[in-house]
Amino acid sequence: MPTFTVETDRRCQAVDVTERVESALPADANGTATIFVQHTTAGVAVNEVESRLLGDFESMLTDLVPDDGWDHDRLDGNADAHLRTLLLGPGETVPVDEGALSLGTWQSVLLVECDGPRRRTVTVRA
Repeated sequence: MPTFTVETDRRCQAVDVTERVESALPADANGTATIFVQHTTAGVAVNEVESRLLGDFESMLTDLVPDDGWDHDRLDGNADAHLRTLLLGPGETVPVDEGALSLGTWQSVLLVECDGPRRRTVTVRA
């Protein structure tokens, strides 16, 4: 199963991984691709890659889920990351046609880091 890693450098960060996902697909793939991040404090989303929108997205996640005050923080201090990821989910399913993602004009695949900086593993299956 094809995988790749992504290095993040901020606590909350959206990273465009569209090209890496597409590179992981077989050239003759048709149907759907599942993009899955193998972590409980990172997620996958499909949205537009525009710097102001990505900043808004990151701000939205941190505004919706405060950094502290959670019971889980007594264990390892990252409850906010787990809760933000619950809003996102660990994966997305995208149509594939002849080895290419069938995304809309402004759509891209994003790895969304919620507990960075970290190294994340993304799995792609077509």
